[in-house]
Amino acid sequence: MAKTSMNLEENVAGLICYLGLWVTGIIFFLMEGKNKTVRFHAMQSIITFLPLTILASILTTFGAVSYQYHTVYGVSYPTNASPSITWYIGMVIWAITGITWLILMFKTYQGEKFKLPIVGDIAEKHA
Repeated sequence: MAKTSMNLEENVAGLICYLGLWVTGIIFFLMEGKNKTVRFHAMQSIITFLPLTILASILTTFGAVSYQYHTVYGVSYPTNASPSITWYIGMVIWAITGITWLILMFKTYQGEKFKLPIVGDIAEKHA
């Protein structure tokens, strides 16, 4: 395994790129100047997890509780509080994010350069 400019093994540095989702991706992309493989994993982490995190957060936050309003004598009050469909979609996105995160960390630690569809090609161009 090749070493990185941060004196880490390439597979360990790649794993760390994914460990903190897009945050560690940004850190490693900015700090690693030489190693193209680590820069690829950092960029793939950023491009994959930043949009997924934002989207899932928005959907779960705004869809957290949906109230059905009932009016009695001109006064409305909420009844039957339940999560809306956007909350469920957000939770599915979180699940996909978690599964993708685990796969990428596992494959990277094994030394495999696992490219996600579309995102992997973009990351490779910018690494």
